[in-house]
Amino acid sequence: MKNYAIYARYSTDLQDERSIEDQVRDCQKYINVNDGTTYDVYADRAMSGASRFRPNYQKILSDASEGKFQFIIAEALDRLSRDQEDLAALYKHLVFHEVTLVTLSEGFINELHVGLKGTMNALFLKDLARKTRRGLEGRVRACRSAGGKAYGYDIVKDFDHNGTPIKGQVEINQLEAQIIHRIFVEFSEGKSPRQIAKKFNKENIPGP
Repeated sequence: MKNYAIYARYSTDLQDERSIEDQVRDCQKYINVNDGTTYDVYADRAMSGASRFRPNYQKILSDASEGKFQFIIAEALDRLSRDQEDLAALYKHLVFHEVTLVTLSEGFINELHVGLKGTMNALFLKDLARKTRRGLEGRVRACRSAGGKAYGYDIVKDFDHNGTPIKGQVEINQLEAQIIHRIFVEFSEGKSPRQIAKKFNKENIPGP
């Protein structure tokens, strides 16, 4: 009987924990239809496909080299990697260890898939980076925050007339602002960051 390992991943871009469950469910359906068994599920949550340094991605490669399963199945090739070089290395690694890679979107993966999809994924990442920079610049030009929550500020949750969340709006947290003011004053008086932190710890002032 064919033995499968399931790999699932979601990144941080508008996806959530349920995405993993959806991917695994669909892969399990494929395994059941093809009279296979599931060795294990390897899932990396909120991690970009641009990097191969994901714990369960590395684990599935290690287990593949030990012959623990015959097949790896994923929703699509970009779930495993969006990097062209990493995708080629993955395919070479699996071929060497006689593990077949199959995805629900592309079917059985061969050299042609690796070349074409790797190029497409590389272009996607380049375009995504450009759009992300453009979006962040737009926030800054609109006098809004382009980052996450910063100490001294509270995130303001607001919506436009269409009910769409307005991102990047913050307001000053008055209590934290007093701490920031103290830090600058004491630093200007000659105290080191370590001395200031030690003093605040003695006063039980919580950090960010």
